[in-house]
Amino acid sequence: MNAEFLTISKIDGKIQYLRDILPNGEIPTNTILRKTLTGIGATYSEIKANRNSIIIEPNVPVIIGKSNNPVHSNDNVFGVYEGICTSDLDIYIHDSQVKNKIMNILTTPESFQKVLDAFNSFGIDIRFDNYFLLFDECQKIIKDCDYRSQITLPLNYFFQCRHKALVSATVPNDFTDKRFNDFTQLTICPNFDYKKDVNIVTTNNILQSMGEQIGELNKDQSPIFIFVNSTDIILSLMRQLDIESQSTVFCSSKSVEKLRAENFLHAYRDWNQEKMAKYNFMTSRFYSALDIEIEEKPDVVLLTDCYIAEYTMFNPYLDTVQIIGRFRNGVKKIFHVSNTDKNIPIRSHADIMRGYEIEKHLYMVVKTWKDNACNDVERGIYNANLMNLRYNNFLDEDGKECYFLIDNYLENEIVKSYYNEPDRLISSYLACGYFNVKHKNHVYSINDTERIKIKSKTKTTKEKRREIVKQLCS
Repeated sequence: MNAEFLTISKIDGKIQYLRDILPNGEIPTNTILRKTLTGIGATYSEIKANRNSIIIEPNVPVIIGKSNNPVHSNDNVFGVYEGICTSDLDIYIHDSQVKNKIMNILTTPESFQKVLDAFNSFGIDIRFDNYFLLFDECQKIIKDCDYRSQITLPLNYFFQCRHKALVSATVPNDFTDKRFNDFTQLTICPNFDYKKDVNIVTTNNILQSMGEQIGELNKDQSPIFIFVNSTDIILSLMRQLDIESQSTVFCSSKSVEKLRAENFLHAYRDWNQEKMAKYNFMTSRFYSALDIEIEEKPDVVLLTDCYIAEYTMFNPYLDTVQIIGRFRNGVKKIFHVSNTDKNIPIRSHADIMRGYEIEKHLYMVVKTWKDNACNDVERGIYNANLMNLRYNNFLDEDGKECYFLIDNYLENEIVKSYYNEPDRLISSYLACGYFNVKHKNHVYSINDTERIKIKSKTKTTKEKRREIVKQLCS
């Protein structure tokens, strides 16, 4: 992969936009644009470019936010996601052609096929015509593909397009997919200090640390945004800290329904400043791309509970950087409250890839036995065992090896190791190059493993009470 670099500056205290420094103000084709900084206008640049654009955005809130942004009121932007039909796109394309307007379509990966179907009905092949395909926030391809298989659907088509690029402030260092080998990685290099101060609070009791942290933050009266990728943890926190009446939760549609079933009514699938409360909880749906434009500089808290849910772990580079970048007017203070777990294995990049290779070898051996089986009985036994092998986790819906699932596995295993002990988490923040780190370690007599014992569904009420008394008396 070729490497190129562009310098970005601060002029009169304001950071330049990408459009000011890119050649002709446009993202070049066959480029992976590592923009380094959030909020410098990659999507803005593409929408303002003098060409038809199809921009793939990872989540619906981003599309709604950019479609409704007044700066794009004259840019003929059209959002495509669940609920938008091909017939709606047909009308948009027809009107754009009649009025000779440049088209700017923002779509989720899952709705990309609707875009193709609409263009096909007009005899337009965006692979070869004057259309630019941009995959925004491309780190999400790797981050989400293990539970969101359709996020990779546009990629085979993407590589067939003449005019295309990927962009993110946090592009992964390497893609396993060899189709990127002919791309140019264009890195934006700020010539000023852009590091943020982050306060890492490691603890053996998440609930107690969060209670103390919120108590401290309440003193400055700023709104508080709490990012945690678990509605169960959010609901538990709100109730145990007695802040339910002062809270709003922004999450997926399914989680909105779940919270409302628990009689919490202030849950919404889309960001809306009018719904903002003192405490604003956000799940991973809102970690990247969304613009949160509020006058106040809020306090931001990231929450990880290694014992309850691995998916609450933040990658400082892929997640924390993106989250802080949501706030276009900046933030006041940044905290990451997390427990750590010595039982989490520490594995090197080489160890993880060796594990993948062994899983693949086992799969191929059993597959060979299946393919050469003498009868249906043997074939059925081999196939049943084949389906239970972990290598299946690296296969797409067509049974083909998916490079992005390999990258996802690698990233997840490395990120887990950050949470083995406080020093490893601190080192991961320092290594990514975006943060100045301050650290506090809170230790309490009742720790998270004991708290989980109390909440265990397998214990009787009498056993739970006995455990509480034991912990309170220790």
